[in-house]
Amino acid sequence: MNSLTMNDGCAIPQLGFGTCRIAPEATAAAVAAALETGYRHIDTATIYKNEAGVGQAVAESGLARTDLFITTKLWNTDQGYDTALEAAERSLELLGLDYLDLYLIHWAQPALGRYRTSWEALVELRERGLVRSIGVSNFTETQLDQIIGDTGVTPVVNQIELHPYLTQTRMRAENSARGVLTEAWSPLGNGLVLTDPTLKELAGCRGIGVAELVLAWQLAVGNVVIPKTETPARMASNLAVQGLELTPDEIAAIEGLDRGHRLGGNPAEGDLGAPEYSDRPTFTPTEQARG
Repeated sequence: MNSLTMNDGCAIPQLGFGTCRIAPEATAAAVAAALETGYRHIDTATIYKNEAGVGQAVAESGLARTDLFITTKLWNTDQGYDTALEAAERSLELLGLDYLDLYLIHWAQPALGRYRTSWEALVELRERGLVRSIGVSNFTETQLDQIIGDTGVTPVVNQIELHPYLTQTRMRAENSARGVLTEAWSPLGNGLVLTDPTLKELAGCRGIGVAELVLAWQLAVGNVVIPKTETPARMASNLAVQGLELTPDEIAAIEGLDRGHRLGGNPAEGDLGAPEYSDRPTFTPTEQARG
């Protein structure tokens, strides 16, 4: 399993398994299949409502805790210093874990005015040993600079929407300039890019699927990537791309497909809203796209 070293010295498996939009009752089976296939990096979030299922699969896997890398995320309605501390403890309880490998602020939500104190809480969680590494998701460069300036602690990753129709070249550079790894959510554009003619041609020349080609590109440009699937065969084919090397021309062709097409909200536009969710939420199309 290929890994990257984060700015705190910890390693993160570059290819993980995403659980966004996996129903709570299906999560344990899906994660168990992923672990059996060979995944060791599992990404979940409070808003996915499936942390308990992830925890069940981990507990039943028989794998050593030190062999696993588990990420979850602080949701918008839990932002704030005290509430963030409480939310992390709830997530740990649901996951059945003593510590998280990575904890992220899911969205900055600047209109709430709490992401800076939330970051301070994440720093405290790391100091307590409840979290090994801390990062953010869907942050702009300005928001990164604010929390770094406030605490002197740089996020290890910034998880952002990133796929061939939204290559995020500038934001990737901004992350890199600060020593922050870029992690891609919705790496296949929620399936949108799978029918792209250019990608189909490139994949056909190699005798692979478009999904494999796109994931290989994500890895080639240095992103951490967390594709989601509930199909064991697809889990295996996704994992197998780690040995696939693309040429500079192939990478350039994929990068050239960028059209600034977002499936989720644009962090640069400020407050993205924080809708109320029931215990069994029905996601809107925009929320479905979020990773």
